[in-house]
Amino acid sequence: MSDSFIIHGGKPLGGEVVISGSKNSSFPLIAACLMTDEPCVLENMPLIQDVVVMVEMVKKLGARVEWDQKTRELMIDAKALSSCSPDAALSRKLRGSIVLAGGLLGRLRRAEIPYPGGDAIGARPLTAHFRAFEELGAVIREGEVIEIDGSALAGKSFFMEEPSATATENAILSAVLAPGKTVIALADFAPPIQELISCLKTMGADIRMHDLHIEINGVKRLHGTRYRINPDEIEISSFAVLAAATRSEVLLSGIAPQYLDPVFLQLQKMGVAFEHGAADMKIMKPTSGYKSFRIQSGLYPKLMPDHVPQFAALATQAEGTSLVHEWMYENRLRYIPELQKMGATCEILDPHRALITGPAVLAGCEVESFDLRAGMVLVIAALVANGRSTISNVGHIDRGYERIEERLRQIGADIERVTKHESRST
Repeated sequence: MSDSFIIHGGKPLGGEVVISGSKNSSFPLIAACLMTDEPCVLENMPLIQDVVVMVEMVKKLGARVEWDQKTRELMIDAKALSSCSPDAALSRKLRGSIVLAGGLLGRLRRAEIPYPGGDAIGARPLTAHFRAFEELGAVIREGEVIEIDGSALAGKSFFMEEPSATATENAILSAVLAPGKTVIALADFAPPIQELISCLKTMGADIRMHDLHIEINGVKRLHGTRYRINPDEIEISSFAVLAAATRSEVLLSGIAPQYLDPVFLQLQKMGVAFEHGAADMKIMKPTSGYKSFRIQSGLYPKLMPDHVPQFAALATQAEGTSLVHEWMYENRLRYIPELQKMGATCEILDPHRALITGPAVLAGCEVESFDLRAGMVLVIAALVANGRSTISNVGHIDRGYERIEERLRQIGADIERVTKHESRST
């Protein structure tokens, strides 16, 4: 049964939000833990639904898992890894499960991967993954599942077909135990890739990141590790925008500013008052109006696609017209009609671009979350809006934001989670 959020907005917020571990880093790091027969411990693991699914998949592959949800420590012992076939039903719930292909290929030299699921935000073909595997010597057969034979894996220099984050992660995972030297050009360098490289180095991988490529010298084995996952840079931008849009003063603690330059820049361009130190960031109440601006995603170190929807929510409160350009995913603007229902002045120009004119006086109403980031857009808009909003299908939000309603209540939000049948009588 689908849950909903009921939010009474238009109220000032204030207080502290502790940032969780990175969702997008968690998946490749879990896959990396499968590549050694020694135990690995990942600290600061976020308690989100996508990680729950990934953990269940790893268990079904034969790994022993212990997850202390109080300390946020996840232990994975893959010594008895017994399967190269992730569970199909679980795979359909999680697009990030595709990185298990690289981990299994590196460890077992074979993987049988169901087609992954995830958010319906547009076409995301696996071509870049397949080409990377084939460049390293793998043979791929597509059918009901993707069969990958890596018995002939060997290092090689090649170009990524596109700078996809998960495809780059799969290329790295499949290369670290392959004999010889691998050079991956046109790779993605987003924070989760940097984290994966850092973790693999603690496990004994010979890998380094250059300005334009990633260089790997294959090693015979990897050992266990203890590695702390960085704070979630998408969650940081989400809560920063939420505080700004509601004109509130909120402290975000436990940040990693080294990955946040594009977020800081976008906040500056839109006139958000903030300050940050080495481990925290404070959003301050505005003394003037926010500024409209072009909000465009790009390849790291530019603003990444997962940051853009939240800034679109802030654009409804900015003076003038903002252009939102979602260049990567053609279905990610589905939150625009929902914002229109709330009174926002916005329109979709084409599958990748929208115009938002503000500042708009938003009013609460019934809206629907279509994907993870769109769900957060609607939460922000509902907190800004006057009156009551009901957001349906909030399970999407649970996939990426830990205990979101509890954390929002701690800073003064009036938000309640209800089941579908309960929402009819509320």
